[in-house]
Amino acid sequence: MDIIHDETDLRFYADTGDGEAELTYTYTEEGEMDFDHTFVPEPHRGKGLADKLVKAGLEHAREKNCKVVPSCPVVEAYVKRHDGYEEMISWKY
Repeated sequence: MDIIHDETDLRFYADTGDGEAELTYTYTEEGEMDFDHTFVPEPHRGKGLADKLVKAGLEHAREKNCKVVPSCPVVEAYVKRHDGYEEMISWKY
C-alpha cells in the first residue's frame, strides 16, 4: 500500500479501499513537526499500517532535518520501539 504525503493537508495517508488511513501533523512555533493523530479503518488495524504511516512521517522529517513531537500515542510507541530516532524527538510533555 502506497503512503502519500499531502503537504497541503499536513498528513500522510493511504487509501485502504475501506477509507483512508492517516497520520496528521501540525508545525510548532519552533518549526517542529507535531505528529498528533493516527487513524486506520477497522478492517486494516493490527496489520502494520499505522507503523508504515509513522515510519513515512519520521523519514520525511529526517530528510528535512526537522525535529518531531510525538503527541500521538501511536507515534510515541513507535519511536520507543525502534532505534535511530532519538536525536530527532522533542519531548514536549
